[in-house]
Amino acid sequence: MNLLFVCSGNTCRSPMAEALARKIAERRGIADVSVSSAGTNAWDNIPATDEALLVGMERGVDLTSHRARKLTPAIVSEADLIFVMTPGHLEQVKQLGGRGKVHVIDEYASGSANQGITDPYGGDLDAYRQTADVLERELEKLFDRLGS
Repeated sequence: MNLLFVCSGNTCRSPMAEALARKIAERRGIADVSVSSAGTNAWDNIPATDEALLVGMERGVDLTSHRARKLTPAIVSEADLIFVMTPGHLEQVKQLGGRGKVHVIDEYASGSANQGITDPYGGDLDAYRQTADVLERELEKLFDRLGS
């Protein structure tokens, strides 16, 4: 199964989600999952933000090799399930061919309408930590749902 995480710039939320999802899948012994990320407004080859790198290190995930990539129809078509960070990303992904396989991450994980994942970009390290905390909680629920 190919999982794709999408945010705006692909330098903080979706790279953290990608790395944390990979870690959770490994911890749970799920070998048949591929995880990637992209951004609706990303500039290709931009590294993850310094804050995302630091928060990743605190959580045992390495984002140093991450490079942003702009979401394209080809990337959308390769994914089995696409998880966006906010409701605002939904329509953009649907227009690129994601209809029927795109979900707001916290709505999918919890089964109810939520606000999405707050963008920490431009915020301090605590904002990134809070975003990572929410991502970890939602990703655990997401994998619970995928496993059932």
